[in-house]
Amino acid sequence: MRFQDLKSMDERLEYMEELSQRFLTRAAKIDEEGSFPFENISELKSSGYTELTLPEKFGGEAISLYDLVRFQEYIARGDGATALSIGWHMGIIQDLGEKNIWKESTFQMLCEEVKKGALINNCASEPQTGSPTRGGKPTTTAIKDGDKWILNGRKTFSTMAPVLDYFNVTATVPETGAIGYFLIPRAKAGVKIVETWDSITMRGTGSHDLVLNNVEVEEDYQVEWFEPGNKGASGWLLHIPACYLGIAQAAQSYAINFAKDYSPNSITGSIIDLPYVKQKVGEMELELLRARHFLYSVAKQWDHSSEEERNQLKPELGAVKLAVTNAAIKVVDLAMRVVGAQSLSSKNPLQRYYRDVRAGLHNPPMDDMTILLLADKAMNNSDK
Repeated sequence: MRFQDLKSMDERLEYMEELSQRFLTRAAKIDEEGSFPFENISELKSSGYTELTLPEKFGGEAISLYDLVRFQEYIARGDGATALSIGWHMGIIQDLGEKNIWKESTFQMLCEEVKKGALINNCASEPQTGSPTRGGKPTTTAIKDGDKWILNGRKTFSTMAPVLDYFNVTATVPETGAIGYFLIPRAKAGVKIVETWDSITMRGTGSHDLVLNNVEVEEDYQVEWFEPGNKGASGWLLHIPACYLGIAQAAQSYAINFAKDYSPNSITGSIIDLPYVKQKVGEMELELLRARHFLYSVAKQWDHSSEEERNQLKPELGAVKLAVTNAAIKVVDLAMRVVGAQSLSSKNPLQRYYRDVRAGLHNPPMDDMTILLLADKAMNNSDK
């Protein structure tokens, strides 16, 4: 079955639920081994999912941001690492199709490759620069040599590195100081993946280091120039809070099912009937409702806004990520309070959810930057 054969949203969500349940059966082993979810990614590709954000003129559906975040949330209910990984590819393709920044022939080439199963991610993080959103200048270099660019450098947190076909890499041109994105096909000589990912959270994302050693790319593969820390609003980054919302939903569902089944001999019936447990379940539901409505409403606002209006949504986009991610952390904590000490067992999924939602604090944009952005917005509005 392929998503392209399913026309209604209900049918697509039902299919996504089936995939998510399969991902859930593999999640514990992937996390325990620190391996990569090859089977999950393969199923997403064969289902046609990875093509859904392609522009219509290049054979895709150009699904809305609202549809994308809903799908991503469902994937994360099964496995957060799979959702976060594939979300980068899905969002980048959507963003490129909306903004039309690249030379059309280069982007069309990439779209044709995606239809054949190719995957892409941006690679911008470096040990010396920290989060790219803070404006650090890449130490990776790109030197012009005739009609070629030669790149050297090392990138960290290259999520989905085991299966990426294209790396969209940031680099500095030493002669001019200009900074741009360069599209690097995996097959190029000098491209190497160094398996460094040893995080205790999102262990299945395969976020290893990418090393470039005199990698030559065509002139047209210099795809974009930009100023660090000064990029416009990026609606596609809502795939990040969607991921953590999905994990939080999985935690609540697990806690409720546990409470329905757990019946210690100190009470009659199961603990689901205890006021304390009902209180915690209600608190979880409040957090999930609030987070979901915030995420969905801003995604819909993005879908129905002009380019100029979208550029004004940067504070709201950051606020969604901050609110949803922190709500997800609270929901998992509440779920663990319901389940008790059993939630700390290595065999219990809640301990994995607990570790995974913490990763959201370190995905862009950072909470402190969002708060400052919101402060600026509020103060500017007060002057009107």
